Amino acid sequence: MKIFFRYQTFRFVWLTKSSGQRFHKSHQPGVPLTLADFEAINRCERSLPKKFNFARDVLDQWSPKEKTGERPANPALWWVNGKGDEVKWSFGELGSLSRKAANVLTKPCGLERGDRVAVILPRIPEWWLINVACMRTGLVFMPGTTQLTAKDILYRLRASKAKCIVASDEVIPAVESIVSECPDLKTKLLVSPHSQNGWLSFPELFQTASAEHSCVETGSQEPMAIYFTSGTTGSPKMAQHSQSSLGIGYTLCGRYWLDLKSTDIIWNMSDTGWIKAAIGSMFSSWLQGACVFVHRMAQFDTDTFLDTLTTYPITTLCSAPTVYRMLVQKDLKRYKFKKLRHCLTGGEPLNPEVLEQWKVQTGLELYEGYGQTEVGIICANQKGQEIKPGSMGKGVLPYDVQIIDENGNILPPGKEGEIALRLTSTRPFCFFSEYVDNPEKTAATIRGNFYVTGDRGVMDSDGYFWFVGRADDVIISSGYRIGPFEVESALIEHPAVVESAVVSSPDPVRGEVVKAFVVLSAPFKSSNPEKLTLELQDHVKKSTAPYKYPRKVEFVKELPKTITGKIKRNVLRDHEWGRT
Repeated sequence: MKIFFRYQTFRFVWLTKSSGQRFHKSHQPGVPLTLADFEAINRCERSLPKKFNFARDVLDQWSPKEKTGERPANPALWWVNGKGDEVKWSFGELGSLSRKAANVLTKPCGLERGDRVAVILPRIPEWWLINVACMRTGLVFMPGTTQLTAKDILYRLRASKAKCIVASDEVIPAVESIVSECPDLKTKLLVSPHSQNGWLSFPELFQTASAEHSCVETGSQEPMAIYFTSGTTGSPKMAQHSQSSLGIGYTLCGRYWLDLKSTDIIWNMSDTGWIKAAIGSMFSSWLQGACVFVHRMAQFDTDTFLDTLTTYPITTLCSAPTVYRMLVQKDLKRYKFKKLRHCLTGGEPLNPEVLEQWKVQTGLELYEGYGQTEVGIICANQKGQEIKPGSMGKGVLPYDVQIIDENGNILPPGKEGEIALRLTSTRPFCFFSEYVDNPEKTAATIRGNFYVTGDRGVMDSDGYFWFVGRADDVIISSGYRIGPFEVESALIEHPAVVESAVVSSPDPVRGEVVKAFVVLSAPFKSSNPEKLTLELQDHVKKSTAPYKYPRKVEFVKELPKTITGKIKRNVLRDHEWGRT
């Protein structure tokens, strides 16, 4: 079979062949792991197998089910770019194509098991091929957003001692400007129709690569990926995940929060540089045999987004609250979504106002989830549970979620403290393995018998959790503790506000005060700034405790283009305090 993939101005021919490979035989000789096995392992009802590889034990297991009809005819990956180009790969085709990519990485690129590979690609099919190819070869992939600067890339390459970088055209200038300072970097692999001096061409090498490849027998706890996660001080930490923490640890997430079945088509809008892309567009989805839908969409556009939902049979949508805030500004009742039934959000708290507007206009609930790069999904609103507007839901399996004080004592319902996960005698396999080369920061995540998230929250008497803010996000003004999300939620209720970000700002009397950066809706852009500032301040005073109102308001055209409110606040707060 041949699949013709046209994208931009070039055409690839992907040749697929049957691999003839059998499933991994790690837990019982001759018996492949099943979805029920993975769920039992994720619940900690069954021990972790010694050997596990997501490509062989999950992806390759779906291929024969496609042939026998046990799995529907949906693609495994369905990619469009809005310009008429489209890719549809079955699990069988994904297997064959990723084996070709694996041979590119190990032969002309000269990479060996355990080597680290920086993958900086936009939403193009090669991102999935390269990641799966890394799994097959035992390479450690390190995703990064294409918005990274040269300084960002330099830090990542040097800190990780990466042997290879896989990148697209837009990243070349940044990489070339710093590559001489990266002595460990041996290979640069370019995913592009164009050639570049000093770079290997993935399209050319892929064309001639063999589709025969034997998957490496990776250990369950062997490294699979590294994600760079920002802190309040210092450089980003390297959170390392194992084959099983990602490959098995999101089984229950896919079933219960994402509510996926093999008949579903999920569209997850996360940038490829964030772990949420791996969760929603790879591990959770493919564990359940669902189809992953991808739109190239280099820049978010509400009209394109809504047209996509009306054109394609997407059943499950997952995006950041910021996207839903923008969508509810439109008259959504004019649109008839083709198959949409389940909507999710995460990455930052969801304003109750947006949840209500989305439901009124679409008839669909928004199911919020809360998690971290290090440990995955912690709390979620799941199908069948009552949704309390403003809450991020209840703790999810396999975690025992609690609110604790600074001494590691569990706090009663209604008391604010730090969100934490109670530990048993062994570290959960779905946790990150470590912050690479940073044992002090790794150890600092443990307080007594708890893993501490660094986020503050409250649990109510029904077991629902309410986000207050990052421990470092909380604003302390004149002795009052103020959570930025509460102020942002109040502001979004005003018709003038499309989006806001609230941070602390230095004040000679109070130490720090609340400052709001506000993006205005079109009808209010010509308003008198001073009068509108007073109006918004009065509105917040009436919507929440008066001491929480923003003493400073700055109107901006747009907020920093990041995936979450946390990162937006970090950027704005650093600017406000002169740290950038």
